[in-house]
Amino acid sequence: MKIVSIVGTRPQFIKLSPLSKELRKKHNEIIVHTGQHYDYNLSKLFFEELEIPKPDYNLEVGSGNHGKQTGLMLIRIEEVLKKENPDLIIVFGDTNSTLAGALAATKLHIKVAHVEAGMRNFDRNKPEEVNRILTDHIADLLFTPTEAAVINLKNEGISRGVFAVGDVTYDAFEKNLKVAESKSNILQKLSLNHKEYIISTIHKQKNTNNKDRLTNIINGLTSIHDKIVFPIHPRTKKFLKTYKIWDTVVNSNIILTEPLGYLDFIKLMKYSKKIITDSGGIQREAYILKVPCITLRETEWVETVRDGWNIIVDTDARAINNAILNFIPQKKQNKIFGRGDACRKISLILNNVLKKI
Repeated sequence: MKIVSIVGTRPQFIKLSPLSKELRKKHNEIIVHTGQHYDYNLSKLFFEELEIPKPDYNLEVGSGNHGKQTGLMLIRIEEVLKKENPDLIIVFGDTNSTLAGALAATKLHIKVAHVEAGMRNFDRNKPEEVNRILTDHIADLLFTPTEAAVINLKNEGISRGVFAVGDVTYDAFEKNLKVAESKSNILQKLSLNHKEYIISTIHKQKNTNNKDRLTNIINGLTSIHDKIVFPIHPRTKKFLKTYKIWDTVVNSNIILTEPLGYLDFIKLMKYSKKIITDSGGIQREAYILKVPCITLRETEWVETVRDGWNIIVDTDARAINNAILNFIPQKKQNKIFGRGDACRKISLILNNVLKKI
């Protein structure tokens, strides 16, 4: 069977890594990189570290507003699909690459599989939420990472083709954490000791493109004495300078770094005291590592909050400060993301079910 996997962003490269290895045992996989993330530290480095095969196509769409970016992807993905004529495409998560891939395939009557289906934060003002919903209603196969995702789909009238397989990110995490332990020297490079620092990431447009929200976050981060390691996204850096709060960051307890590779970052997370983020993927990784997570927006990973390992503070500076100082999880964790065998399950389903739907 010929399968086209469509990716474009750092979290999608991580999800693709273990799944691609499983798919290639029995299928012919073609990888299409839309170019949504194109910076070396956000793209090529991940392919190298995660040992993902070089993309067969790089569409080089780059950044831009949502309409332009999605439109260019749609045009270029359609050209690839016409040429390759696959049996199935696989899309991941909730980006513009996800939606463009699903739309292009369904209009060509090519079956669509959505990995990480059913996630919802119930805020349709966010483009990611719109992308998730539309993709799920297009897809033929919906692979969910959690039981809550299955319920979300059922509430929207989607039950056919839904499979609760667990989280493919967990598969990647289990393997690469061991590699990171032996290969990464990031702690020595930054002169950090175990559990004596905090990590923060900010990249969502809701936070970066809003002066008040970004300023409040920075005020919350700089109100404490702990070291905060802050791998800075290019867009975040741009707006910190635009809003004239860059100097506040530079002259504070924050340790700025360029975007980090996957191995360095997961090792940093493992030995951090707490993680402060607006990333969905990092909320999930924090939970797996049993590191308390402080989230700067609403969340689609509701189970991490219910289990008491994730607290939503939005961008209230006092709430951020209080969570940094006082948030301590009290509950034992559950196996909400599966057992690290999601990719094997997906491969088996593709082998056994695809021809029947």
